[in-house]
Amino acid sequence: MTTIRREVLTLPAAPLGPDNPLPPLRPLDEAHRIGDRDRADLPRDMARQVDYEPLRSLLPVQVRDGYDRGRAPRELDALVIENDRLRATVLPALGGRVASLHHKPTGRELLYVNPVLQPANFALNGAWFSGGIEWNIGATGHTTLSCSPVHAARVQAPDGGEMLRLWEWERLRDLPFQVDLWLPDGSDFLYVGARVRNPHERPAPTYWWSNIAVPEDRRVLAPADEAWHFGYERRLRRVPVPTYDGVDRTYPPNSTYAADYFYEVPDGRRRWIAALDEHGHGLVQTSTDALRGRKLFVWGSGPGGRRWQEWLTEPGTGGYCEIQAGLVRTQLEHVKLEAESEISWLEAYGPLDAPPEGDWHSVLRGAEERLEAALPRADVDAAYDAWLRHADAEPGERLATGSGWGALEVQRAGWKLPGTPFDEDTLGAPQRPWLHLLRTGSLPRPARHEPPGATLVARPWRDMLETTAATPLAEYHLGVAQWHGDDRAQAVRSWERGLKTADERWPLLRCLAVADQEGGHHERAADRYAEAFDDLCAHRPDGPDAADGADGADGADGADGDGPWPAVAAALGREAVGALLAVGRTADARAVWERLDPAIRARGRFRLTEAELLAAEGRTEEARAVFDEGFEVADLREGAESIGLLWARLDDAPLPARYDFRMRPDEG
Repeated sequence: MTTIRREVLTLPAAPLGPDNPLPPLRPLDEAHRIGDRDRADLPRDMARQVDYEPLRSLLPVQVRDGYDRGRAPRELDALVIENDRLRATVLPALGGRVASLHHKPTGRELLYVNPVLQPANFALNGAWFSGGIEWNIGATGHTTLSCSPVHAARVQAPDGGEMLRLWEWERLRDLPFQVDLWLPDGSDFLYVGARVRNPHERPAPTYWWSNIAVPEDRRVLAPADEAWHFGYERRLRRVPVPTYDGVDRTYPPNSTYAADYFYEVPDGRRRWIAALDEHGHGLVQTSTDALRGRKLFVWGSGPGGRRWQEWLTEPGTGGYCEIQAGLVRTQLEHVKLEAESEISWLEAYGPLDAPPEGDWHSVLRGAEERLEAALPRADVDAAYDAWLRHADAEPGERLATGSGWGALEVQRAGWKLPGTPFDEDTLGAPQRPWLHLLRTGSLPRPARHEPPGATLVARPWRDMLETTAATPLAEYHLGVAQWHGDDRAQAVRSWERGLKTADERWPLLRCLAVADQEGGHHERAADRYAEAFDDLCAHRPDGPDAADGADGADGADGADGDGPWPAVAAALGREAVGALLAVGRTADARAVWERLDPAIRARGRFRLTEAELLAAEGRTEEARAVFDEGFEVADLREGAESIGLLWARLDDAPLPARYDFRMRPDEG
């Protein structure tokens, strides 16, 4: 009998910390973009989908950058679904990640299981971790739900047993989704039914990639003779499979640099991808045809790729690659989900034994024959049809609780979403002011000295903000919503109106500073950042003159237990220093730096900022000494090259290995 039970998984884990309290107003820092020279050669449908509403803003989601690299044993709630053949371990508080898929008859783990939980800056909104199977919905990149809770409950499976349902509200595209996992009795395959719904009266851009981490000492098989290669030099081009530039790229260690290979699976061909070790043992994923795309991601054998592998886990634990399945050919594309419609499919994950070596077509033919014997394609289609009749089944026992954002949207619009209830009792503190706006037409004032909180930017909420009383708080939120809607002149006017009567000016000044930067007014932006930081320091809970500053306490306090102040001070201080350095105002940048608490200045991100500040002041040897002393930028962004660029200004020697995160060949 299939069972679902609760379990506790204990891992060395770094704390996630608080979200960044400043609204993400700048354009999205997304590496997956291509230029016009590659766009012209794309198939017509791919070109259309590449151009279809790519994500340009993280709003209404906040950046999650409060984590560090100090790991300690931590208990994680897990849900285990098991039959006599397979055991799947799911982490509902971390996006519903399938952390492990264990094949009991052979004793083999089918996935790459990360022995630690180390957040890193790979999700669209920051914190992400490697390993297992993740459900990527929203837009190009790792989902903003990577490190967030989802709802979970028991549901009756199509065969009468138990099924684990996961569901949440994806906020970037404002769409609810569900993932149903079950193990038919005696099955070697985990079945996954997935559905994304669009309850709106307008079409919505939709994105989905199921991302499977497997050990990298594998050969990756997919039924294709060509692939679209995309690297961090941001070029998309068609290449042959398996051999490209004289190297068989289906073996992940053979690539030098990190890259994506999006396989061109012919129409009518069964959709599948597998990763097999030298003995022919491994994992296969297959699906109904709606999940069209298949992809291999490799870190590469170069020093940057190896450094990232160490960064995401424990050194010496073995590397991994990713095999993926998505709605379209590449992750640069989005598809249109029509108004009041849905899209759904079924996936299956299980063991595969097939010879991995030899002629490509012979290897593929042999693997497909083994897959067909183990799980016929017709059985996958039949399982999908059977599951679809249960997709609306109401959940039974609740096993985990996600966010209250879906409940807020259901309260606003009155949607009926059978199978994925967003109950009123899931509403929490983040939703409370917006529920108040919905029910009374006014925004409540936050507690004294609290940051304004996250802003809702969808058109119905913006309309409510435009008709509520024009308090400084309402003008702040309205400006953020207008900015998101690309009505930037109106956003600036809203923030300027709010500034006239605001007691605490720093949130509005910071927004205006970003607007100045985006408009090319860098000196004015620096002025506003300096004024914003002064205002923040003046409104700290215990007043601006509590200490003489010898220990950094005359500015924005960073001690634990001060509520949101450490996160606010770190975020605003970091931006202010950067803006001031950009216009050569090193003395003003130094003044902001010295008002930050020592606990903030000691973080790796701020050690890099300190080195940049010292370099700008002409104190090259002291800046170089920061590198010698060592630092780790916990939230270093995927593809970021800031450390290497600063090093090149300070020293002609090669970049030390501990700082080498380069993911692309040197230009030229």
